[in-house]
Amino acid sequence: MKSHYDISNGSIEFTQPSFILMGIPGLEGEHIWISIPFCLMYIIIFIGNGLILHVTWIDTVLHQPMYFFLAMLAFVELGVSASTMPTVLGIFLFGINDISFGGCLLQMFSMHSFTLMESGVLLAMSIDRFVAIYSPLRYTALLTIPRIAGMGATIALRSVMLMLPLLFLLEGLPFCGHNTLTHSYCLHSDLIKLPCADTRPNSILGLFVITSTLGLDSLLIVVSYGLIIHTIVGIASGAGRWRALNTCVSHISAVLVYYVPMISLSLLHRFGHHLPSLLQTSMANVYLFFPPVVNPIVYSIKTKEIRNSIVRTLSRKRGVV
Repeated sequence: MKSHYDISNGSIEFTQPSFILMGIPGLEGEHIWISIPFCLMYIIIFIGNGLILHVTWIDTVLHQPMYFFLAMLAFVELGVSASTMPTVLGIFLFGINDISFGGCLLQMFSMHSFTLMESGVLLAMSIDRFVAIYSPLRYTALLTIPRIAGMGATIALRSVMLMLPLLFLLEGLPFCGHNTLTHSYCLHSDLIKLPCADTRPNSILGLFVITSTLGLDSLLIVVSYGLIIHTIVGIASGAGRWRALNTCVSHISAVLVYYVPMISLSLLHRFGHHLPSLLQTSMANVYLFFPPVVNPIVYSIKTKEIRNSIVRTLSRKRGVV
């Protein structure tokens, strides 16, 4: 590990530290066994989301707005998982728990950027469901491929531009205290506890980022579903109402598996200081791993077109073999 500061010629020169990442508190001796479920989750994440991306790309039946947005969701979930995988598996498989300053900032930036993108994609998917139910005859005319691509680019640009200032603020801070983080990956909320300088600008900007993305997105998702419910109530037939509502089930599940763990983790960080660190670590892992594991399974089960396309793809692969 690099020293936190060097004293030379009577002056103090701060250097960039390395950080120590934590595995599962109290279970350090069991890390090799704990690595098994983590490896299984990564396998499910990459196969499940990779399959959705693959079938959406090759199957023309799925070249519709709903499935393009689902492909975006699969992509950002792969991004979140790929961001955490090097350090998580490094700790549990090989006992490597240190990370350089630059590597930590890169991981924090990429992981948080993809997490913010996921929130934006979930909002876009709620708009997609509203348009499909409110104006089904104009659905594909309103949500054209250029518009969908523009929405995706806007979501990505928003996330990156909001995260860049946090990155530069952290890079300019002196780190001269302890260097142990509380998770097996680098989080902004963890890093701002370590500098021996005023981190209020980081906290204020971080709060603004959370409010202007996750907070605003969740509010707009609620508004979208208020409009969806109002539209469904106006449908004359009971069968029509049920069909319309059924098209939203998978998206509602995706919203719940994203926001419920996130809110629970936030409450734990805010009010759960007296609770065991094992609980906070477990909740943080649920927040990161639960959505990308569950969403491909839910969409494959609940969406007939996705399920049929996966079956056709696997059947063709088996036929080739």
